[in-house]
Amino acid sequence: MSAVTVPYDRYLKYQEVTDLLHQFVAAHPHYVTVESIGKSHEGRDIWCATVTDRRTGAPEDKPGFWCDGNIHASEVSACSAVLRILDQLVTQEPDVLRERTFYLVPRLGPDGAEWALETPPRIVRSGTRPYPYDEAEYEGLERKDLDGDGRILSMRIPDPSGPWVVSEEEPRLLRKRRPGEKAERAYRVLPEGILHEYDGQTLKVRRIPQGLDFNRNFPNAWRQEAEQHGAGPYPASEPEIRAAVDFIVNHPNICGAITFHTFSGVLLRPPSRMPDDDIPSEDLWTFKALGEVGHEMTGYPAISNFHEFKYHPKEVITGVFDDWMFHSMGVHAWTVEIWSPQRQAGITDYKYIDWFRDHPHSHDIQLLKWSDEKLEGKGYVDWRPFDHPQLGTVEIGGWDGAYAFRNPPPPLLEAEIAPLADWAIWHAGTGPRLELRDLQQERVGDSVRLRLTVQNSGWLPTHVTKTALKNKICRGVIGEISCADVPEQEPLQKPAWLHSGQRRVQGPQLEGWCDTPSSGFGWHADVTDDRHTFEWLVAPGHTYQLVARHDRAGVVRLEVTT
Repeated sequence: MSAVTVPYDRYLKYQEVTDLLHQFVAAHPHYVTVESIGKSHEGRDIWCATVTDRRTGAPEDKPGFWCDGNIHASEVSACSAVLRILDQLVTQEPDVLRERTFYLVPRLGPDGAEWALETPPRIVRSGTRPYPYDEAEYEGLERKDLDGDGRILSMRIPDPSGPWVVSEEEPRLLRKRRPGEKAERAYRVLPEGILHEYDGQTLKVRRIPQGLDFNRNFPNAWRQEAEQHGAGPYPASEPEIRAAVDFIVNHPNICGAITFHTFSGVLLRPPSRMPDDDIPSEDLWTFKALGEVGHEMTGYPAISNFHEFKYHPKEVITGVFDDWMFHSMGVHAWTVEIWSPQRQAGITDYKYIDWFRDHPHSHDIQLLKWSDEKLEGKGYVDWRPFDHPQLGTVEIGGWDGAYAFRNPPPPLLEAEIAPLADWAIWHAGTGPRLELRDLQQERVGDSVRLRLTVQNSGWLPTHVTKTALKNKICRGVIGEISCADVPEQEPLQKPAWLHSGQRRVQGPQLEGWCDTPSSGFGWHADVTDDRHTFEWLVAPGHTYQLVARHDRAGVVRLEVTT
């Protein structure tokens, strides 16, 4: 049992997250260390917990797995999901930590999350730095809690040309007017707020000055603001993203990654900017295999960014984390979108993004019923009159998106994120792992032959993806030998104790068994391309240190006396 209690029934502010991480260090010193990998725009530390059993090796000597959350400001359940992984690893799965390392960043964007957790919330996409311009607009609607209830809801304004009418089936709801439909009473809907420099006719919403989207700022196929809003002035321009990029690049043992977001209740995989046919088939097969298990464990469908999760059918998204990890770092990476209110309400046959553009009114009725029965009515607020300073009598109410849509309501949080932690830990276990298979020595004349055989015991190959192999992102397995009882000297020539072979030699990549077919039908052969043997002829009577290592698959060290 852990001496640390993580509250899963509410959302945590920055100082609470900081305190929890350091409590884990104090309670589990063999497993957890915490370091700041950078500072946010407002100067907050971006904390990363490195989680492994240090009694079985250094973190960098084991295959690693990265998880982050809260890259988007208001998606605070993502932070809770990463904390759940940490909690579960040290309390329930310490055996995993004997062989694996986890790098966990619960809150990659701490500044915007603090705004989102205020009452009432200030909602921005990612960070709090003004972008692309420093100044706010003079005119337009500023989102604001007008009635003092701590929420920013919607205002419905009577307008004969408005696109909304009261639903005949459920009078609490509005429905879209049908093409050509006449309406005695129609409405226009705006966010709750006040209007600046209102001319009595023109309704517009102010641009939010903090326009950055951190998940467009990664250095893979990055595009300028004119092409993609929120991408920043240049790749990894934002200190939060630069911290993540630098850390990951400097930890080549990372074999896979998950970034947690909200919402849709899906497991998203690359590529985002090209069809599946344009990536290696082997990588696609592996993505699908990992996703199938993810679907079984979490209930979340595993889908393609490009084919099933576009914000517009004619536009692609670039500069995102999972694409950068796959195309540039050569590992399988996922964006997990936590929470689906639709699925909670029994709506299953829907398109995750297109649904917001167009869906049957019956879905709204199902969601309202779900709010009434499962959320104690807190998801939807009945419309009530309000005397607006510019618009006169309006009504405030509608969906409380911050409570029901943007994140799981707090009472439902733990049940939602627990299976995601299970899948993340399982996923990490599919990575490559270098192990000792055999060590032999035999006398050959005046020499001793040492034969060190190592094996990849992981499901994935040591290079992890075909993309990594093609782009030479990591080296093959390295074998090294040194003599423990002969002082090291600057090598002008081969040392006398080494009769044949090289002190350091690069071997091949070692395969896993992820591509093994379901049945051989008589012609399949399981060759030993998951093994490699290093061989040296050395002088007898010495103690030798042998090392086999791979940047991603780990390290094997042993000592032998001849």
